[in-house]
Amino acid sequence: MGGAGIYHAGTAAVPPCGFMRPYDILPVMDNSFIFTIFEGLPRQGPGSNECTRKAFSMLTDLPAQPEILDIGCGTGMQTTELARICPDCRITAVDVHQPYLDDLARRAAAAGVGERITTVWASMDNLPFRDATFDVLWAEGSIFVMGFWEGLASWRRLLRPGGYLCLTEAVWFTEKPSSEVAAFWNECYPGITTVRGNCVIAERAGYEVVATFPLPESAWWEDYYTPLIKRLADLRVAAAGDPDAEALIDFSEREIAVYREHAGEYGYEFFVLRKNR
Repeated sequence: MGGAGIYHAGTAAVPPCGFMRPYDILPVMDNSFIFTIFEGLPRQGPGSNECTRKAFSMLTDLPAQPEILDIGCGTGMQTTELARICPDCRITAVDVHQPYLDDLARRAAAAGVGERITTVWASMDNLPFRDATFDVLWAEGSIFVMGFWEGLASWRRLLRPGGYLCLTEAVWFTEKPSSEVAAFWNECYPGITTVRGNCVIAERAGYEVVATFPLPESAWWEDYYTPLIKRLADLRVAAAGDPDAEALIDFSEREIAVYREHAGEYGYEFFVLRKNR
């Protein structure tokens, strides 16, 4: 969810933070600590229940009992919210980190929606579902793990005709980002582009762009960066002497610092797409 924003889970190669790809920077690192960083957080990437509700409200002509697939769900704050706002929906939530799925199952049960959510351990680049199985695909903060075009193209087969793909993706909010933030993003996620650039990609991949809207800065801080800052401080003591773990903590702190200084230049955009019939 989630991620990346997220670390985000859902594929075998899992970036450790909101949207960055430190594997490209630290390719020989033991990546298992990435999951540890985000365990216990409300979210594994930027987002909010308000944004989830807003995106879902834009879906029309859904069947009486929609089938939803949440790809790279993390601990599933958005999954549980979808179940709350759509009491007739059945949701399948996919991630590659079983502790996140276990956490999601506990949260869903506590919210009284556990019977309508099924968790599946699977990689987002090899989803074990038949074609035309779902009415809605949901991917908050996770598609960057595969890449925007790659995710759109790979997942399209799973949608029924006229089905929706709702996702968040990192975008530029300016045509001329400052040199510091441009260099940072070029290291981490060189595929980042503008909202319009992603709309063009979506249309070429066989989707109609129904709507887009930016996530507010509060969606980065309240359930993600603020608890993450405390988590990193606690983990730094435990990670002392482990160079890989210390490097991941350093990288996550760098990400937060860059966003604090340059939030107006980039962010997450919610894309509501519909498969062309």
